[in-house]
Amino acid sequence: MPNTPQQQAILVLGDGSVHYGKAFGTIGTTTGELCFNTGMTGYQEVFTDPSYYGQVVIMNSVHIGNYGVKDEDIESSSVKVRGVIARNLEELFSRRMAKGSLDEYLKLHNIVAIEGVDTRALTAKVRTDGAMNCIISSEISDVEKLKAMLKEVPSMDGLELASKVSTDEPYEMGDPSSEIRIAVIDYGVKKNILQCMVDRGAYVRVHPAKVSMDELKSFKADGYFISNGPGDPAAMDYAIRTIKEVVAENKPTFGICLGHQLLALAHDIPTFKMHHGHRGLNHPVKNLVTGKCEITTQNHGFGVDPEAVRKADHIEITHVNLNDNSIEGIRIKGKPAFSVQYHPESTPGPHDSRYLFDEFIDLIKSEKS
Repeated sequence: MPNTPQQQAILVLGDGSVHYGKAFGTIGTTTGELCFNTGMTGYQEVFTDPSYYGQVVIMNSVHIGNYGVKDEDIESSSVKVRGVIARNLEELFSRRMAKGSLDEYLKLHNIVAIEGVDTRALTAKVRTDGAMNCIISSEISDVEKLKAMLKEVPSMDGLELASKVSTDEPYEMGDPSSEIRIAVIDYGVKKNILQCMVDRGAYVRVHPAKVSMDELKSFKADGYFISNGPGDPAAMDYAIRTIKEVVAENKPTFGICLGHQLLALAHDIPTFKMHHGHRGLNHPVKNLVTGKCEITTQNHGFGVDPEAVRKADHIEITHVNLNDNSIEGIRIKGKPAFSVQYHPESTPGPHDSRYLFDEFIDLIKSEKS
């Protein structure tokens, strides 16, 4: 059951503003970068997405928890967000398949959360003022103390976080006898990305973020996948070096989100911290190769420099965001390597972009033949 209405929680933003609400999840204090997600559904997938590590998420939907939680709706083994901000927590959930309530789930994973906050006003503030750090506490009532604690929280700009969410040991998924072998570099890979490749007949081995090229080659992969993940890609020198070596292998290579940014950095295209990022299930993207548009799921606070990409002779822009014309996809000329900024594996949806996994598998088959 949720905490009693008398249990107060306080939210303090980096701009000094203070918001009061009611606690749910675990009782405690948490900090992180404030961001928002516009999706009406998929809260469990959001909370377990490693790309959200280090962030406190505003859920823009008016109600949260109304369909409970279940084991299948996860993208990693644990909740990765630092905290949750909601308008209204639903005490009762309607889905018969659910194993429990969202409140119980957040308690289990020791996540501090606050409800009763005007999340749409907070979202408007982030859209206007940009990303900022915040602190939530349901145990400390001294606002000045919370503000002092907030000043100690590091900026996401320059923060390397991928190695903190990556697997410690390699593991495999799929049929070992498959003719398609894909080596995955895990910077915070989502479960459903791997499943999308396995569903297409691939046998994948997932490697730690700081894997050596020799270990990657020992798998005798037919293709390489560069995963999503949290933090500032420009702070990942080790990954950029590895990806340069991967692309030099001339084998099909596919990157998603952070993987897209790292592929760009490996080809001398800088990245930058966005004003407030793209997060949600409804971002329109145009495929410049086909001329078709797709509705996409997105979760990123960094992007590749659009001016540098457009000046680069060795890179083709394949996708652009129709809201702000930011770069959503690239292909390396003369190399079987491509990437997208958004999430084609999106769960619970939309599924407009699943074709990218088909293109990756087809590219592998073509190169093998």
